[in-house]
Amino acid sequence: MSTKTPSEEDILRPMHTFTKKYVILFVISALALGAFLVGWLYQLDQGMAVTGLSDWGTGGGVTWGLYIGAFIWWVGIAHGGIILSAAVRLLGMDRYMPVARLAEMLTLAGLSAAGFYIIVHMGRPDRMVTSVIGHYHITVNNSPLVWDVTVITAYFVLTATYLGLTLRYDIVRLRDQLPSFAPNVGGKQLPDLLAPVYNVLTLGYTKAEDKVIDRMVWWVALAIIIMAPLLLHGGVIPWLFAVLPNYPSWFGGIQGPQFLTIALTSAISGVILLSYAFRRAYDWDHIITDDIFRGLLLWLGFFCLLFLWLQLQQLATGSFHPTTDHADATASKLSHPMYVVPMLMVLGVLVYIFAQTIRPALFSKGRAIAAGLLVLTATLVEKTYFVLSGFWYPSFSIYDGSPGEYFPSVIELLSIAGTIGMVTLFFLVLSKVVPVVELHAVEHLRGDHGHDHEHEPVEESAEQPEVEA
Repeated sequence: MSTKTPSEEDILRPMHTFTKKYVILFVISALALGAFLVGWLYQLDQGMAVTGLSDWGTGGGVTWGLYIGAFIWWVGIAHGGIILSAAVRLLGMDRYMPVARLAEMLTLAGLSAAGFYIIVHMGRPDRMVTSVIGHYHITVNNSPLVWDVTVITAYFVLTATYLGLTLRYDIVRLRDQLPSFAPNVGGKQLPDLLAPVYNVLTLGYTKAEDKVIDRMVWWVALAIIIMAPLLLHGGVIPWLFAVLPNYPSWFGGIQGPQFLTIALTSAISGVILLSYAFRRAYDWDHIITDDIFRGLLLWLGFFCLLFLWLQLQQLATGSFHPTTDHADATASKLSHPMYVVPMLMVLGVLVYIFAQTIRPALFSKGRAIAAGLLVLTATLVEKTYFVLSGFWYPSFSIYDGSPGEYFPSVIELLSIAGTIGMVTLFFLVLSKVVPVVELHAVEHLRGDHGHDHEHEPVEESAEQPEVEA
């Protein structure tokens, strides 16, 4: 375990470091996004028919597919990320302070990817203006699509506000404006080239605002925690499916809790991967410690258990004297690889996490990464199957014979690579602009909760419990 003392130089390092691996990853991510954009342009030119999703018959009645499954997946990752960050502040979970901002940034990136899927699946982007925005006062009352757009936009604004308020504290202290709080760390400060960006982020800053900002951030975090189960992945998104009785695979009040557990397992897995990537790239063993990975794995195990338990509830109610339509939908779950394999993957992760709590020697960062990748893959496949099975087994079928088969088109598969590339580019760029670890986290790790300097209002704010949380 590293005995180095965390410093401002550590969190500034990503902003001043350009390596060959960084450039290679940037190029690969850009190519992945570019490949999808080319495929999307082809789809715009030829129509949604190139994916097979526009034809009701050839896909066995499947007019939604990987696009909607991936949309749900990205919304879940985004939703769980901001819950993790808000919980750190509200519940005093200081252990996870070093990864809280990564979770916030993951929310913004995930929501951007989810919003992109809405535009892609509409077929014509101009419909966002002509159908959604132009008639919002009408469509908001009766369009599930507009509900999606509304809650995603609301969460994006809340998260951006949350992140922007916390960044003000860091930027002011890491610039030369307050040299007593921002000593020249190894000759490195925030990049002068980005001074206009920092001027906007700290516009109107005064030393006396810290307490007010702390309280505002606390209330925003509370609003996020309250809205999480009521809107987005605990409310609006599952309601789009759960209130449709003609689709037995979707219908039922269990969808809200089920979506919530999927969101949290996916988000924690994403934070594990991001944390490991930054730790390895910038020698942050003393900031993002093994203890953080152990804690994240325990939370991942808890939500995996809830995820499997809720799936068991659906299987039990769909297997014990079910109606005919429920029987067909449940039989498909018990036999289809797109459902069985993800369940086994999540179960395997749960078994490992349980085993390593009994025998700590089984823990390793490599296994934590493998667990995160397995869960992310499992939730993406399961949510895609969830979308497909609803169309495969409706109560009233409009075509004869057994359900058709579905396999995603090349453009749909490219959309996964493209949005992952987009999210990766988001972090590669943002890490060069602002610190991805809070200054408060560094202060907490080194026990530096106060400063004996002349800026008294700042000193008092830094000592407040809410700031540390």
